[in-house]
Amino acid sequence: MQTYVHSGTTRGASSGSHVGDPRMPRCWSHGRDLADEPPPPTFPGTRPTRSPARPRVPAPEPASAGAAWGAAGGLTEPGRPPPRSAAPLPPRARLRWAVDGRAAAAACGSYSWRCSGGTRATQSPPSASGNGIPFGIIFGGTDLNEDVNQGDKNKVMGKVLEEARFAVAFTESMKETAQRQWPHAKDKIYVQSQGIATVPNTAFNWNTFLQRSEINQSADNLHVFLLICGLRQVKDPLYLVDAFSEWHQEEPNIYMVIVGPEVDPVFTREVKAKVKRTPGVRLIREMAQEDLHAVMKNCFALVNSSVSEGMSAAILEAMDLEVPVLARNIPGNSAVVKHEVTGLLFSDPQEFVQLAKRLVSDPALEKTIVANGREYVRKYHSWQEERQTYRQLVRTLERSPED
Repeated sequence: MQTYVHSGTTRGASSGSHVGDPRMPRCWSHGRDLADEPPPPTFPGTRPTRSPARPRVPAPEPASAGAAWGAAGGLTEPGRPPPRSAAPLPPRARLRWAVDGRAAAAACGSYSWRCSGGTRATQSPPSASGNGIPFGIIFGGTDLNEDVNQGDKNKVMGKVLEEARFAVAFTESMKETAQRQWPHAKDKIYVQSQGIATVPNTAFNWNTFLQRSEINQSADNLHVFLLICGLRQVKDPLYLVDAFSEWHQEEPNIYMVIVGPEVDPVFTREVKAKVKRTPGVRLIREMAQEDLHAVMKNCFALVNSSVSEGMSAAILEAMDLEVPVLARNIPGNSAVVKHEVTGLLFSDPQEFVQLAKRLVSDPALEKTIVANGREYVRKYHSWQEERQTYRQLVRTLERSPED
């Protein structure tokens, strides 16, 4: 769960104002906000172009910039990202003051229990309660899929919902889950799917990337399966590693590349150790968003092996870039991936390998999935519609609670 505003990127894989934190919400292209036009979408058969620089619209000064730190889990003055010393509270996001100085739209940690004072999770910033700063929240996925089952976190999330002006869920299913947990908040929960816009770096060198990844194969006969995630257990990046490595030893031109930041230090050490001794699997740290989109565009397929998801931006971005998707069959993924229509769903590592082999050997299936995926994103994940929704919601922050 995050407090609004959201300014984002591919979850867990790209760097920038929030240093690629996998729990950062995404709206449109990285580093932009409500005052900006998103980048133009790319279309089949055309090369993406960069938009000319637009002048930044200055945000109003808040009544108290210092109060924002406590209210939103570690924020600084408007338009300026929190210092790196703000860790470990994620994400390191920019503050956006919306509408006027009394209505602060701010980004805080992924889980709402990080936003409220007096809990084990918040060791530094005080509670949003009592500061008089209106805010809204966005459910991410882990909050509704995992944290609701932990009493203390559930209780604090409920408290945050009491104070929030609005809450956004990506799907109807997520909304229903939230309403069951916190019936008192049912009238303030809205559904808005994530809007997607991708802008791959046209100057990105795929061959150089392969060399740096120690993949010494000709790009012409190479199949790279890309897994984008922050290194934490809920993303389960090691789920497919053994099965994939066995396949690689049969077919040396098959590789899996895992890209993402080191979110959980202990788990990261486990992942690094496993990958180091596993043939056919590579681990790459987070990248700039445009470079990551270029990698995605050049890979053979995008893989998601998470234990739970809210709505994977990486899956949607792959569809937008006309890249096939193979995703673990969990509710968050099956909500956007229809098996053999917009992607392929697998239930275990063995089924993943079977479906991946089928995709490699069946160009007609790949073509169908790519076309359907692209059309799905265009139809249901418009960044224009998403922006309009959030503009309307942010306007509620300027009104007094009695309005």
